[in-house]
Formats: sequence, structure tokens, C-alpha cells
Amino acid sequence: MTIGIISFALANSETTFASDHAPIVSINLFVALLCGCIVIGHLLEENRWMNESITALAIGVCTGVIILLTTGGKSSRLLVFSEDLFFIYLLPPIIFNAGFQVKKKQFFRNFMTIMLFGAVGTLISFCVISIGAIHFFKKMNIGDLTLGDYLAIGAIFSATDSVCTLQVLNQDETPLLYSLVFGEGVVNDATSVVLFNAIQTFDLSHINSTMALQYIGNFLYLFILSTLLGVLAGLLSAYIIRKLYFGRHSTDREVALMMLMAYLSYMLAELFSFSAILTVFFCGIVMSHYTWHNVTESSRVTTKHAFATLSFVSEIFIFLYVGMDALDIEKWRVISDSPGTLVGVSGILLGLILVGRAAFVFPLSFISNLTRKAPHEKVDFKQQVTVWWAGLMRGAVSMALAYNQFTSLGHTQLRGNAMMITSTISVVLFSTVVFGLMTKPLVRLLLPSPKHLTRTLSSEPSTPKSFIVPLIGNEGEPEADQNNRNARRPTSLRMLLTTPSNTVHYYWRKFDDAFMRPVFGGRGFVPFVPGSPTEQNGHQWQ
Repeated sequence: MTIGIISFALANSETTFASDHAPIVSINLFVALLCGCIVIGHLLEENRWMNESITALAIGVCTGVIILLTTGGKSSRLLVFSEDLFFIYLLPPIIFNAGFQVKKKQFFRNFMTIMLFGAVGTLISFCVISIGAIHFFKKMNIGDLTLGDYLAIGAIFSATDSVCTLQVLNQDETPLLYSLVFGEGVVNDATSVVLFNAIQTFDLSHINSTMALQYIGNFLYLFILSTLLGVLAGLLSAYIIRKLYFGRHSTDREVALMMLMAYLSYMLAELFSFSAILTVFFCGIVMSHYTWHNVTESSRVTTKHAFATLSFVSEIFIFLYVGMDALDIEKWRVISDSPGTLVGVSGILLGLILVGRAAFVFPLSFISNLTRKAPHEKVDFKQQVTVWWAGLMRGAVSMALAYNQFTSLGHTQLRGNAMMITSTISVVLFSTVVFGLMTKPLVRLLLPSPKHLTRTLSSEPSTPKSFIVPLIGNEGEPEADQNNRNARRPTSLRMLLTTPSNTVHYYWRKFDDAFMRPVFGGRGFVPFVPGSPTEQNGHQWQ
């Protein structure tokens, strides 16, 4: 599949070498670079500063320099950027694997906070960055930009880089922070893409309250339908595999069906103009809760590693390309007469990102803490700082949206557009390298006892199969803690905010046990039929 992706990209690639074998040479070089990223990343595994994203960026930049010298300054890359390559081939396995292996108990326990950060927070950040861009850039000589361009800048730089963040934080060491940052990143990406599409669709010359309400309604419509499509795709795969028992004859069919159903959900969302990111993410969650338990043991191992491998290679592919494209001579030549302006624009964008994220993380964390009863469930100030910092990195989504808005097939000759593309590249490189390098030490400084936090904040097992835990539930809590909760007399406001959440959890578990898992399968509900999977060591939930 990876070779197919590279071949697709090379179909539109520039001729780097004057030879009939240019595509073959390019494929060999790019595959060799991917191998190099993996090897070097392994050697730097214990390094407290480096991560795979920074390693791939560095290798991409070094390779870009070599290609630039080899071609006499004509090109710095092996591929031409394509939004289709990113959104249709590289992003789906990353988001699906994140949903497939996320700790659902932590994710849904913090679902309201995640929605606050991911949806409301992104809108706040979008407003701050857009207003700041209009205020500062109109006073600078950066070229002709329209109102739509300024609003697009807000959407572009509101998109966090969940890929890089996932590699910095550890799901077992800091489960609360991981679920908040990761969940926010997925919803944030979806919200940013919806915002970006809305800017390109709506008539921005007549902005009024009706248009604002229309946008809000459109967002809710897309969010609900995208989520439902992903859930339905996951349930359909679970039902088919449970009824037909593919594993009796071939585990390959089980694995292939899971992969194709996940990809089909993504492409259907694209076809109907939904949020494909949300669709494939929730498809991954549903598949891990139902479908994964219906396949044979060998298929479980295969799917787990297959999805993780595809996601890993896609991540490396993206950052390797970004590193190469950072040296694209065409864009830099357009703005070569004003390097000071470029530095100023990049610095302003970084400042707006910092302010825009702080504008929602701390206020929304305060609101979220009102809904949490136990002290260990609250997001304290140090954790808020970590969440704020971990979401400052910008990456592939920002790059893809910027290319979509300011270039035509990766090329631009307009000063304003070239300025924004080069500024985006500068911000992505700086935030990924500098903020990425400092995130791990910051987490260790602010949260010096991750193992203690794991025991306190999560009752989930920290094992490679930790993603088989129940979707929602509070089993495993110490009895003393439950007695303390029963003895506590919360305030009226706190009771009003927390009671609905507990009710939803309780009724979902009963509904899942009574109706969903008997039909779609799942842990403890897989029939003991010859050739079908069995959960010998499993137990049914109470």
C-alpha cells in the first residue's frame, strides 16, 4: 500500500533526474529515506528530546539540500504536494488507528471537556488568529489578501498537530492528558476543516447573524452525520463478521474486510461532504469495541499491528515531505527581497497561536473543573499548562489547508500567497522542532511522577491490549473512593452539572449489555462456535 501511495504521488511529480528511470529512482530514494527515518528513530528512542516527527523533518531538510544542489537550485523534493495524497491516502490510517487504539474509557469520561476544547476552543482560537491577522497584516506589505484569505489563515493555524503530539505524550504514563490532547486534536482537525470549507463556500461579502447561525447549524449537522456514518460502518462490519465467521476459512478475509470497511467509511464521508476525520475516528472506536472481538485471535494480532504500521509509515511520510518542501526555491524566490517581512509575519503568527490557545485552554478548563467531583479528576494548573503547550505544534493539516488556499498544484507566483505559504512552512518547522523538543522535558518537569499519576487517574491496565477495555464505565474504582463519593454532598451547581454524565454512563452500559453486544458481538458476547473466536480469559461486565 505504501508503494502504491508513492507511485500515485510520483505520477504527478517533477522530473528530478533527466532519465527515463526517474520514477524508479525517486521511489528507491524515498523508500530508502523512510527506512533511514525508522532506523535513526529507533536509535534515538531513549533520547528525551527527539521524536519521530523531528527526525523525519531533519532528514527531509538534509535531503532537500542535497537535491537542491544536485538539480542546480531547480527543486528540493522528490514529490509535488497533492491535497488528495494527504487527505485521501495518508490521513485516514493515522486517524483510524488513533480511534482504534485509544483508551475509550478515558476518552468518553472526558468527552465533554474534549468537545469544549476541540469545538468551542477551536472557534475561539480561529477568532483570535483571524482578527489578529487582519489587524497586523493589513499594516504590512505582504501582498494582496482578501477577507476570505484572512479567515482562512485563522482556520489554517487553528489546526493543531495531533500526529506530533501523540508521539510526545504517552497514553499509559499520562492517561488524562493524553485523552484530552488527543481527543481535542481529532475534534480540532475536524472543526478546522469544516471552518475552512465554510469560508470557501459562504458569501463573505455579506456577513450577518443569519450566516453565523447557518454556520453553527451546518457544523452540528456535519458533526452528527459524520459521527453516525462512522458508527454505522463499524457496526456493519461487526455484524457481517459475527454472522459469517470468516475466520473459519481465512483470517485474511477478516483483516481485509475491516480495513476496507474503515476506508469505505472515510471515502463515503468525502463523497457526501461530511467530516471524514470524525467518521473514520468513530469507525475505529466502534470496530475496536465490537468488530475486533468477533475475529480470530490471529486476526486480532494482525489488525492491531497492521493498522499501527500503516499509521506509522504515513506519519513519517508526511513529515519527511514537509522537511523537503521547506526548501522549495520557487516560493522563497518570490519573497526573497523581504526576508525581514517573512520573519515578522511568522513571528506574529506564532504569537497569535500562543495567545489563541491560551484564550480557551485556561477558561474552558475552569468550566470543565466545575463538572468534576473528585479532586484527582480535575485539570490542575500544571496540567492546563501542559495541554496548552502540547497543542501549540502545527503540522500536516495546516500545510494541506495552506496549499489548498494559497497555491495551484503546489505552485504560486503571487507575493501574498507565497508569503503565507513560506510563513506556514516556517511556523510548522519552528513549532514542531522547538515546541516538540521542549514538550517532553516540560511534561517531566510539571508532572514528575507519571507512574503515580497513572495509578491515580486511570484504573485501566497498561498493557499492549489496553484498548479492549469497556467503552464507558467506572468499574475497578476503589471501594473507599466510591464511599467517599457517596458521602460527599456536592453543591447544587455541581450536582446539576455532574448528574447527567453519570446517568448517561449508567444507561449506556445497560443498553450496551442488553441490546448492542448480543447483536454485534464484543468482549464476553462472542458465541462459542467452532471456528469462531473465543474470549477464554475475558469476563462479562457487570
